[in-house]
Amino acid sequence: MATDDLDAEVSEVQRLSDFSKVTNLGERSGFLSFIDTLLLQFTFHVHTSRKFWGKYEALVLALASASVVLGAWDYGIDELSSGGDWSRGGLFGEESGFLHLEEWSLMLSLLTMMAWASALVLMWARYPIMRENLVFLVVASFSVQLGHIYSHSGSPDFPLGSGISDFGGVALGNLVMIFLAVFVVHRAVTETRDIHVEEKHSHPDPRLVEKAWKDHRLDAWSASLVIWVIMINIMSWSGSHAISQRPPFEDGILGISLLYVTSGVISFFLLMHIVWYPHFMLGGGDHTIQSSRAREVAGVSVASREEALQGLCPVCGAETPVIKKPSGKIEAHCSDSECKGWGVPGEPCSSCARILPLRLKCEKCGSSSSATSHFVKTDAW
Repeated sequence: MATDDLDAEVSEVQRLSDFSKVTNLGERSGFLSFIDTLLLQFTFHVHTSRKFWGKYEALVLALASASVVLGAWDYGIDELSSGGDWSRGGLFGEESGFLHLEEWSLMLSLLTMMAWASALVLMWARYPIMRENLVFLVVASFSVQLGHIYSHSGSPDFPLGSGISDFGGVALGNLVMIFLAVFVVHRAVTETRDIHVEEKHSHPDPRLVEKAWKDHRLDAWSASLVIWVIMINIMSWSGSHAISQRPPFEDGILGISLLYVTSGVISFFLLMHIVWYPHFMLGGGDHTIQSSRAREVAGVSVASREEALQGLCPVCGAETPVIKKPSGKIEAHCSDSECKGWGVPGEPCSSCARILPLRLKCEKCGSSSSATSHFVKTDAW
């Protein structure tokens, strides 16, 4: 979808501030207010995704689901349920365990890798501003899976009957996961959101700025990221646990395989949501989702973004609807309460063409002063 088309559709969709609370648990207890916030934002996410998600997203999820199902399929093959040839290992060479799989099992394994790679490529093409973070999330997912495989290799019933050393693989994999998901991806999206709101939604009226911040809240997205981390661990544990048992088997692997498939499909759905929402929120524009530190390393100056100076009443110090841009240009909000336009004092309003006054009246103390005096330090002698 072209950027202009996406911007046009985003402008038509309801914003987060247009939605009302689903529950009022915060009225009973302030501690429960976060539930109201999450349910409200998840309602907005569901409503918005139903509008923007279509056949493309369905194809991506279908390929990912197929990769999980094909990877766990064993009915009529009995490669996994029989334990396979546990004396062989490796991916390459004549003695490779992978090359000595049953023909159907080998074919399904190759189809699994193809379906998984295709789903990731489609996501890479669909959400260009999240490509770097998609790579980080995939690497984090692989690190957790390898960690569970390592822990199960020394303790097939992990975590039952496991020693402290057996937890090393899972611990290391999750440390990599937390670093990449929280300190890299989450921080990059949050700080890019901050820059986006400050640059694209700067306005003399602080009420409109506050509404813009509310529209760009990331509580539900952050919760989705946390749930994704949990589901990746469940998927990794169940997948490793299903194939770690040594023959003869006392119980079948059907139940644990179903857990692996279910958690795998859910985790990829959450990954799609995690990658899609920042792309939607920022309008799919020319943003680069990076943390402030990453921008500095890349040579992108964060300080170069536009930062307007808020006007203050020279008498009482209260904020007034006037800003001063880095270029020195002063812009004031229209004096008409029903108009949302703004412009240079003494010139026509950008919305209603009304001539903006050169003197501004403070709503708090009632004093009238020139627009330029609202940017003079009142504590100076």
